Order: sequence, then structure tokens, then C-alpha cells
Amino acid sequence: MPKTNFKARLYITDPLSIDARLTISGNQSHYLRNVLRLQNGEQIALYNGRDGEWLSEIKLINKKNIEVKIQENIRSQEISADIWLAFAPIKKARIDYLAQKATELGATVMWPVFTRYTMVSRLNLDRLRANAVEASEQSGRLCVPEIRSPAKFEKFLKDWPSQRTLFCLDETGGGIPIIDAFKSCKKESSGLFIGPEGGFTNEELDQVEKLGNVFRISLGKRILRSDTAALAALACWQAMLGDWC
Repeated sequence: MPKTNFKARLYITDPLSIDARLTISGNQSHYLRNVLRLQNGEQIALYNGRDGEWLSEIKLINKKNIEVKIQENIRSQEISADIWLAFAPIKKARIDYLAQKATELGATVMWPVFTRYTMVSRLNLDRLRANAVEASEQSGRLCVPEIRSPAKFEKFLKDWPSQRTLFCLDETGGGIPIIDAFKSCKKESSGLFIGPEGGFTNEELDQVEKLGNVFRISLGKRILRSDTAALAALACWQAMLGDWC
């Protein structure tokens, strides 16, 4: 990334191109104006997950909005390794942490799945997306993970793409060591499926295996919390099949 003097990175949904003028409003405007206390003439970086990253200059600040003018492209849009994370929802503080760290670790899709032992019955998707956006801005990613609507276990299995390899965390002791499973696979689109604190039932594991193109994997003998297991598996995948290798 070239050296620049921008004061903040923001994810937006507008198209980005040279000399375009955009209006930033809402929480983002409040952040730039009242938290960072930026002034006219200062620079920020904008990205939308499609057009790369653009250096932009603040032209006008008022009580509700900030107007900026795009100056130059400073990073081209990159293609990231394609890894989905399907997980059973967990309690609020820990799911916030999971969303943040899974974004930093390169998850391209986050998909909540309600399994038999899932203890959480409701999920705030707006909060999940906000955590993902914030982590993307902080970590330097040029995209934000897609946050899918929660699905019941059976619906998730029905909708899972048949061509996408699925690595399912098996806490019963019947899984392949995670590194061995990854070593046997080519670099391709994949997914990780992490169960709730009580794990998957044997019936659920059997149903997952019937999908085909599935590996039941193990993270060793220690009992890991769901969020820890998800992040450990993501890190291993990135090291063996993703952006780190």
C-alpha cells in the first residue's frame, strides 16, 4: 500500500471513481466530525468492496453530512481466498468478538446456523454487520464479509453449494486432524462449520456427511469454546490453503 496521509478508512456502498463527489452521513459523519474532529482539506480513504481503495478529500462539513471529493486510486481491488464460516450463534459479547476476528482472518461469508444444542434463539444481524464493517476498516481489508440470514440446520444443509468443500468440526473424536485434512485438499472455495458449545449431535454429523465433499475435522484433545474453535480453524485454513501460504 502506498504511503498516504489519510486520517481514516471508511467502507461505503457508493460507486467510486476519480473526481466523484460523495456525501457521508449518519454514524460515519458523526465519527469523522465529532470523534476524529477532521477539518476541510483533510484526507480519508474510501472503499466499497468492488472498486479498490480511493484517497478522498473533505470538502465541506456541516451538522449532518460531510461532502468529499475522490482524488486518486491508491489500491486496486484484490481477490481474497474464498472461505465461508458457518457457525451456531453464541452469546452477544462473544459473537461480537467472533465477527470482528473472523473478518480480520479473511472470512468472506458468515452464516449463522441454528443446531439442536444452540442456546441462543435470537440474533442481531445489524450488530453483526456493524462489527464486520468496523473490523474490515481497521484491518485494511478491501471488502466486508457477507452476513447471511440465520438458517435452521436442515435448511443450511439444503442450501449448501455442492461444489464447495465443507470442513465440519467434529468434537466426538472421529475427525481427521485439521492440518491433515487441509493438506489433502487443493486451494479452492471452502467452508468451515462450527457447532455450539454442546457440539453437534451424532445425527447432525451423519446428516452433514451425507452432503458429500465433506471432511470431519478435529482441533485436538482440548475442549475449545465455539468462538475459539472457529478462529483457530480459520487461522489454520489461511495458513494451509488461503492468503498466508
